[in-house]
Amino acid sequence: MTVGAMYPGTFDPITLGHEDLVRRAVRLFDKVVVAIAANPESKAPMFSVDERVALASAALADIDNVEVTGYKGLTVDFACEHGLIVIIRGLRAVSDFEYEFQLANMNRHLNDDVETAFLTPTEKYMFISSSLVREVAMLGGDVSEFVSPKVRLALMKRCADA
Repeated sequence: MTVGAMYPGTFDPITLGHEDLVRRAVRLFDKVVVAIAANPESKAPMFSVDERVALASAALADIDNVEVTGYKGLTVDFACEHGLIVIIRGLRAVSDFEYEFQLANMNRHLNDDVETAFLTPTEKYMFISSSLVREVAMLGGDVSEFVSPKVRLALMKRCADA
């Protein structure tokens, strides 16, 4: 049996912490789809969904069995439509757990054929979040320890244009 998983998120931008989770996930699942939310209602993305897909594709290009795509709608619906039976969620700290637990239970309520798997990043990436990376970049800080080179260049360009 082939087990496919999706790793959903806004990835605005994709960080080394995200990349670390994808590298961990491909050891567990036959296929991992990095699914980038096109229209997050509660977030105003710095990059368009097409830009985020391109940046994630570049950052993950060296990893086999990974597909990057944008999506709209319910995460569990996307998973079912693509034959993915696991949703991967990252936990950086205990504070993430309550929200992620609620989300996992809602997804199970919507479709109990899809499971949620929680993964934790390597310790050196536990504090990295896309929002912190964006803030550091907007204030002129060096983000090279937090994102891949292509993502860093895209951030620098976007911040210079702002």
